[in-house]
Amino acid sequence: MKRRITFYGDHFTEFYSKQSLKVQKKIEYVFNLIRQVERVPEKFFKHLSGTNGLYEIRVEYESNIFRIFCCLDEGKLVVLFNGFQKKSQKTPANELEKAKKLREEYFKSKSNGGK
Repeated sequence: MKRRITFYGDHFTEFYSKQSLKVQKKIEYVFNLIRQVERVPEKFFKHLSGTNGLYEIRVEYESNIFRIFCCLDEGKLVVLFNGFQKKSQKTPANELEKAKKLREEYFKSKSNGGK
């Protein structure tokens, strides 16, 4: 296994639990790719420039597009933050800001010994 996936807070689980079983299966498929493939295609996992280390996991099911923000920690750990269904070409600013804030909180709590 190349990478491990975990999540920070309950933002991702709240998003995931609202999705249909078929969308959840597609999300799991993409997670397995991320766990096992050394160089994950950008179609599924993309670094977001100008975000200080944020990535987005990209999931498409039928004509729906879903995004899950995350970051890498120690190279092999993928930390999931918030997810959303994309309704337009542009990523919603509020979702991006939320992910940036969660990333900051995650590393702050980690440097404080997980408190």
